[in-house]
Amino acid sequence: MNTRPVNVLVVLLAVVVTAVGIVYSKHKGRGLFVELQMLGNERDRMDVEWGQLQLEQSTLTTQGKVESAARDQLGMVTLSAGNMVIVKP
Repeated sequence: MNTRPVNVLVVLLAVVVTAVGIVYSKHKGRGLFVELQMLGNERDRMDVEWGQLQLEQSTLTTQGKVESAARDQLGMVTLSAGNMVIVKP
């Protein structure tokens, strides 16, 4: 019985399986790299949005804005010394 054709067939099968594995691995790696790039772009977009929100918050919470909103929307006024009442516990 000659084992050479069987050995060649086994080696050929191993080469084909290895080649298919390499192709699948490369394909999967490229897919993951594309996903990584998309997530990086999303992160960058969110960083820009976060910076804009922080800037908006800082402008909305300045002393002048809070004071004018209290005066205009809530009808609050600045107290004078004669209008102040101190309550002791």
